Amino acid sequence: MLAWSDLPEQRPADGGALAALAARIVPPGARVLLAGPHDPGMLDRLAHAEVTCLLRSYPDAVAMAARTARVVVGGPAGLPQDERFDVVIAGAGLDPVESVEGARQGWDGVLGRLADALSPGGTLLLRVDNPLGLHRLVDTAPWYARRDDAAWTIGGVLDTDRPANREQVRARLTDVGLRPGACFAAYPTALLDADQLDRRTTSGFFDAVLHHACTGGFTAATVLQDPARLAVDALHAGHGAALAPGWLVLARKAPASDAAPALGSPGDLPVALLQTGPPGSDVVEVVDGPDGWRWQATAGADRTGTAAAPFASRKAAYRDPSALIGQPVPDGRLLRTLLLDAALRRDLETLRALLHGYADWLAGQAGDDGRIAGAAALAGTDNVVVSAGRYAVLDLSWRATEALPRDVVLARGLWRFAVALLTGGYAHPWASTLDVAGLTVVLGGLAGHDLDRATVSAAVEAEAAVTAALRGLDADGRVTLVAELRSVEPTDPPAGPGGYQQLHEAWLRQRDELTRMSASLRWTEDLLTSRERALRRADATINLLSGSLSYRVGRLALTPARLARRGARVAKRRARQALAPKRQEQQ
Repeated sequence: MLAWSDLPEQRPADGGALAALAARIVPPGARVLLAGPHDPGMLDRLAHAEVTCLLRSYPDAVAMAARTARVVVGGPAGLPQDERFDVVIAGAGLDPVESVEGARQGWDGVLGRLADALSPGGTLLLRVDNPLGLHRLVDTAPWYARRDDAAWTIGGVLDTDRPANREQVRARLTDVGLRPGACFAAYPTALLDADQLDRRTTSGFFDAVLHHACTGGFTAATVLQDPARLAVDALHAGHGAALAPGWLVLARKAPASDAAPALGSPGDLPVALLQTGPPGSDVVEVVDGPDGWRWQATAGADRTGTAAAPFASRKAAYRDPSALIGQPVPDGRLLRTLLLDAALRRDLETLRALLHGYADWLAGQAGDDGRIAGAAALAGTDNVVVSAGRYAVLDLSWRATEALPRDVVLARGLWRFAVALLTGGYAHPWASTLDVAGLTVVLGGLAGHDLDRATVSAAVEAEAAVTAALRGLDADGRVTLVAELRSVEPTDPPAGPGGYQQLHEAWLRQRDELTRMSASLRWTEDLLTSRERALRRADATINLLSGSLSYRVGRLALTPARLARRGARVAKRRARQALAPKRQEQQ
């Protein structure tokens, strides 16, 4: 395919986590086949192995030739029949492996050819797209109506030649002589163990990771509904893996000896691989050990501390991945989820208990000067988990450069939750006329703190400074960001992907607000009209009385008294002026 490139459109969204997983399963010196388009950064991760790239695009082959030892162009038909590899990686699926030039082999045919290319005991890492995944459920365009150049074949649940669920994937792998092993749910920027994802439905860690991955992965897209909300709901229902956009499956070819260990046991692979920072940041892992889940850095992660962190030179906040190494992943539910659940149920007692605990925990993190430093200074409701009344920061890598006042830290966390609650359209037990700052003050009261709007304003300033540091904004960008944050209204749609459902809810809130304002305007107009009528009646009465005989006689009688009073005032003033110099001489 001389004029076609797969890299711009087919590059997997979870390339960073995929590369980290590939580096984990590829032993030093192994012969690796990269089947299909992959992020060029994958080759940097596999520098310890001998890599062959199998591509169908000539421009992609030219781009990759300078970075790898060997490139094969032409699809599976270009592979020599007698060549074997220790590891085969098809991280973009099987569709972009097969070329349109030549006889078509289909999904099963390509899988069989890659399985034949494995050495005995070799490993296959395969991505399979989910035809009922989250990306299709929120897409504004139906999958069956694609007309772009890449849509030579359109796969869906109606296509029986492709697997449609994890059980069918395992069956297809078994049919070609492979032993299915571990399976990861592939979300944007995150790979999560599918079995653990379905088992731990109340995990605050999975809750936060899915929300972050889906919010960041669909930021530039227009969607039908909020993918983060749908992913978290699927997690709580035990279907987090079933709704993943895709799956990464590991399978192993039967070794020459049956004494070889099984692939993908819990001790071999991490529970999660994810990017907790901006695009391009290092991948961190969560591993399952004897004492529970712990954070672990990948081979390429920064371990030098704050000095080399991506945002260490910024003023408000920075990221230090080394702070996670060896730290336990705290158990419990995400505080934001618990607060939303209590707000939806109008459970003020639970809200008061949770917010009191959050405020008391922040107070315990403060120093003698009443200021909070480090990761606790940025601990909002979306980064704190609660278990048996104990609060803990989930991700310790984000840290504040300077300590912040305790009330500002509390107000910032409550303000962020108030924004999510109001702009998200969640039902809550408070008046609909409250603005974001007003609701923040109310939440502070529930937490046992008397916050005022000045403190909330300082919290918004801190939020703008932290967000500007994390985004790398300059001074002008920070000023613009402050103005945007101050102008957030309950009638605004939530930040993140532009979802039709959320936009519709925002339109309904704006309609209700306009209806309320119109009713208030009509009431004000009626009040002004009634007052104007009363003034007109009073004026008419005055005019009527001013023309009567009694009014004229009374005015003539009062005129001398007014003149006498005025004269007395003048005489009194002159006497004071005359006596003032004599008093000064006596002093």
